[in-house]
Amino acid sequence: MHDVAGKLPEPAFYVPFRHGRYEVAPGLSQVRGGRGFELDRSFAGFRAAKLASRGRGLSNYYCTSDLSDGVRAAVVRFLLRRLAEEWPGLFRSESVDGRRHVLRCALTRETLTFNDDDTLVGTDDVVGYVDAIDALASQVQEDLAVVSSAADGRHWLSMAHVMLPNGWAPAEKIGGSFSAIHEPVAGMAEMNRRGEEFARLMVAAERGLVRFAWGVTFDDELDHHPSRPRTAFDPGRPRAFARVERQTIWGFPAVGAAVFTIRTYVYDADVFRRDPALRAALGSGLRSMSAASRAYKGLAAGFEDLAAWIDGG
Repeated sequence: MHDVAGKLPEPAFYVPFRHGRYEVAPGLSQVRGGRGFELDRSFAGFRAAKLASRGRGLSNYYCTSDLSDGVRAAVVRFLLRRLAEEWPGLFRSESVDGRRHVLRCALTRETLTFNDDDTLVGTDDVVGYVDAIDALASQVQEDLAVVSSAADGRHWLSMAHVMLPNGWAPAEKIGGSFSAIHEPVAGMAEMNRRGEEFARLMVAAERGLVRFAWGVTFDDELDHHPSRPRTAFDPGRPRAFARVERQTIWGFPAVGAAVFTIRTYVYDADVFRRDPALRAALGSGLRSMSAASRAYKGLAAGFEDLAAWIDGG
């Protein structure tokens, strides 16, 4: 894995708070010329973190609810196609006997074998994948979720393969509607009222949409499942990280569903503190958070100490 990963690009550097404001808004734009999946030299760390999450109980991170065979197949076909198209040097698909095909994954050195209906029939891994989605999601740095919709307008979270959650538990969200899932999120009231509208938008997004979210954490752990203790800010030994999520949405209107990807980036706050413009943007972005947002993000305690340190104190 090391030799292949060493040829990957450096992690992207995203600064969604560059304008100096914290906003809870859709912020959606078309994915233009970019990849649905971003692989880079930090892959080994992500792989290790995902495997560690599995060790804490796969059912805490991988859940389904009324996930139809048609939606499951559409998601698997999407993953197989996008990985081979976007990263041909890392994923190679081959036909075996006219009925089966294999995907050779260079980063993990695993070979995944699929039937002609794209169900997983075998691997050479030692992880013990439970199905095709589990196997494919384990080859990338993104987490995955699926929203399904019904003819009567009902929509729900039908699949979550989220091994690196940011303060939420997939098992508690599975089966919920857009508004139910986001009800605890500070500042989401207006968007929650438009939950059905956003669900329709996601299902229609065949060409892909992208948005960014951000916050500040006090460790560089990727798995922030709520069952794990949260690190507090220590003004005596200050340490903080900007946690940025690149989220993409890909719609499958033929089956009434959409897949949602979450790629996490963790940047040491010292990177921003050394640059006057970025330091000012991060400090301003933090201070623009409402009290409710600070509490939801786990920043209420010691907020002024954190903000002063970011400002250069």
